Amino acid sequence: MRYIRYAFLATLGIILISVSLANRGFVTLKLMPDDIAGLVGFNPTISLPLFVVVLGGIAAGLVIGFFWEWLREHKHRREANVKHREVRKLEREVTRLKEKKNEGKDEVLAILDEAS
Repeated sequence: MRYIRYAFLATLGIILISVSLANRGFVTLKLMPDDIAGLVGFNPTISLPLFVVVLGGIAAGLVIGFFWEWLREHKHRREANVKHREVRKLEREVTRLKEKKNEGKDEVLAILDEAS
């Protein structure tokens, strides 16, 4: 399984390097359209290689998607945390009740009662 993962990562790396080498031309990115920039009075631009724009867009999409999913799953994590605390509380109560039940008994009999 480890070799399959390494082969997949190597193939992905070769594909990304190939795409990057094929798209080295520069493109100009503008913050807003020219008409709106005329109203506001400024229009920042930046020139980047096309592969940086494409790979950066993919990375930004992944980060936004992970963050969105993390927010969406918040209620499930909270519910699991509440259930976990409840289970710990009940386990402590069961232990306390077993100790109370076996208080005056012989240790061997107490162990046999706990096992059954």
